[in-house]
Amino acid sequence: MDTADLPEAETVLRLTGITKRFGALVANDHISLALKRGEVVALLGENGAGKTTLMNILFGHYTADEGQIEVFGKALPSGDPNAALAAGIGMVHQHFALADQMTALENIVLGTRPLWSFNLGKAQARQRITQLASDYGLQVEPDRMIAELSVGERQRVEILKALYREARILILDEPTAVLTPMETEALFATLKKLVAAGLSVIFISHKLGEVQAVSDRVVVLRGGKLAGERKTSEATRRQLAELMVGGQLPVNEIGPSTSREILFELNNISTRSVGGAGLNGVSMQLRGGEITGLAGISGNGQAALAALIAGTLEARGGDIVVHGQKTVRWSPRAALDCGIGRIPEDRHATGMIGDMSVAENVISEAYRSPRFSRFGFLNWKAAASFASGIIKAYDVKCPSPEARVRLLSGGNMQKLILGRALDGDPDIIIASQPTRGLDVGAVAYVHARLIEARDRGAAVLLISEDLDEIQTLSDRIAVIHRGQLSRPSARGELSVMELGELMAGHGTEAGASHAA
Repeated sequence: MDTADLPEAETVLRLTGITKRFGALVANDHISLALKRGEVVALLGENGAGKTTLMNILFGHYTADEGQIEVFGKALPSGDPNAALAAGIGMVHQHFALADQMTALENIVLGTRPLWSFNLGKAQARQRITQLASDYGLQVEPDRMIAELSVGERQRVEILKALYREARILILDEPTAVLTPMETEALFATLKKLVAAGLSVIFISHKLGEVQAVSDRVVVLRGGKLAGERKTSEATRRQLAELMVGGQLPVNEIGPSTSREILFELNNISTRSVGGAGLNGVSMQLRGGEITGLAGISGNGQAALAALIAGTLEARGGDIVVHGQKTVRWSPRAALDCGIGRIPEDRHATGMIGDMSVAENVISEAYRSPRFSRFGFLNWKAAASFASGIIKAYDVKCPSPEARVRLLSGGNMQKLILGRALDGDPDIIIASQPTRGLDVGAVAYVHARLIEARDRGAAVLLISEDLDEIQTLSDRIAVIHRGQLSRPSARGELSVMELGELMAGHGTEAGASHAA
């Protein structure tokens, strides 16, 4: 569908010829698109395709070098977030912009009244919030602290915040990234009500199944340019994926497991809390030639389990057994010496150091080895050569080993982490959220590397909140809830909804605390 064919009377948003340059990089190259009243347009594109830049221009965070934006037929001033809000544009970011130590009501009302007001008008605000929540199925307790709310409840607060400001155009950035299947269904039900009431939505997601389920039209960006538009009903998932990457997408086939001996074992392990729950009497086994998938809602002990295996978290009681030998002292150095490769959950916070070079980052876990160090001095030539090898082998889009990591896209950072983690063919691999925020091309690449490791005999622990990923790759699946593990199930044994029930703490298997 060509945006020029849209009836002008129905168009609530029109972007025309938007161009944005950062030095020599053209992030957006003459992009034009339109949005109609009561329409959901999905915005797709690989990492670095220009989606975020375009939305930041729309919301006033960036100023376009060329082009114009019209909202409800009126020109939108460039680079002015307040003007965007006043025009009826609301945005729910993937990482919520909420104050944990304030109530839901205070977060919703904050910024809507002058600083010199004597009060926030809480009584009137509570009445209006309650009505909005009732109308659109966004149940939230206004007086509860944000820190006490689940991820799904926090997202509802963000949507209510936009509706409270009378948003008529809503931008949702990866809205289901941390939701359970039930919470995702509830979100989609809310979107249907909002759209039926006339709200228009721009839906940014990497999950093509969800794009097909919720959108009317798909706009695809590639390399900063408009690659194409499709009516959702007329496009298959594979067609959309290939439009994103500009060619055929590789198909990763995973054969039957060649399960071998137990390479890593936890016996009745507990830990302190990390990023949510700690572990509570957990036992599990990781076998060579097998991918063990761990599903769960964020904050239920995944971070503690990954930190424990990596040696950065101390166990309270129980035993850690590696290659059949009970460990005495477990530490990050011991984990590396035992052949454990680590893909951390957050590539920005714990995976890479943005202001260090590519070479410095990729040797960061092995800089003391004779390969890179001698008599206390680093061999920078060897480090640069190693980094160049990873850049070539993993197809990293990177100017040189000396480039700052913060200049790379998320997908290219993840490829560097993969190269570092899989160097030397480790026997045990912890892959925590390995494809979070990546486009379909990068996801396919990461999956291929994990399957290769599994097929050569490595034991892979895949920790992911993406149930499609878990079900596709895992030979066995366990669910973690409040620091306890369910009994493992074979691939295909449980449906997405059954796994979702376990993730929410329902079902008799949720408290078994054992994955063997």
